[in-house]
Amino acid sequence: MWIDTHCHLDAPEFGPDHAQAESARARAALSGVHLCVIPAVMRANFDTVRVLAHRLGDAYALGIHPLCVPQALESDLQALDLALTEHRADSRLVAVGEIGLDFFVPALCEPAMRERQTWFYREQLKLARKHHLPVILHVRRSADVLLKHLRELPAGGGIAHAFNGSEQQAKAFLDLGFKLGFGGTATFEAAQKIRRLAASLPLSALVLETDSPDIPPQWLYTTAAERAAGQSQGVNTPAELPRIGQVLADLRGMPAEDLAEATSANACVALPGLVSLLDSTKPSA
Repeated sequence: MWIDTHCHLDAPEFGPDHAQAESARARAALSGVHLCVIPAVMRANFDTVRVLAHRLGDAYALGIHPLCVPQALESDLQALDLALTEHRADSRLVAVGEIGLDFFVPALCEPAMRERQTWFYREQLKLARKHHLPVILHVRRSADVLLKHLRELPAGGGIAHAFNGSEQQAKAFLDLGFKLGFGGTATFEAAQKIRRLAASLPLSALVLETDSPDIPPQWLYTTAAERAAGQSQGVNTPAELPRIGQVLADLRGMPAEDLAEATSANACVALPGLVSLLDSTKPSA
């Protein structure tokens, strides 16, 4: 049993009516992916991810992504608070996310935008605390700052999505009760730092994700030159998770079945709301 802890099945790549998301999800289910977590990125898709999670039998999170902060309004935070209140009894709502900080995109690194990102991040940490929900964090060249604010506003754990920091930063997230998300990047031989972390961190630290349709694994990736020559890049979907998991299992020298069991258990620790959803999918005795 696999759990994809991060996939954007509401993305445009899956079609305006999400029919392609349904087919992708069906393929993933056939390959052993029992649950997916679909995080929101902005106010406009709060309802979309909620409805889609119910339609697909999956879980969702609500939050404002740092890449969406430039267009976000203070009223969007009020809408987030209202949505978390309105749907607090929804078993499929499992986290506040995707939230965090992005200090990779140049436009987001200007002092004023860094300050704005940080304000939105802190306000969403406060909402996670208010609603007793874990968080799903976007971490891109921002781990130390994220950790600083987490220590000031402990969120009760969650997932550091697409983790690519140092071993020291990994330990700091683990000490705060977080799990670390690994996905397609670890399938590239050139990603030596991430592969070393995936192999050496405690097994209890890891959860798996695809971030579909983004971060394609090596077998779907095409270079810029290949794309210019007309070769299309395959769309990443949750159906790729077992093969990604096999790569990580090989790096750790363990059976893929054992990795699936461990990382699914870790996902349930990070996002406790997944437990009841898994229980509801088990056949009755």
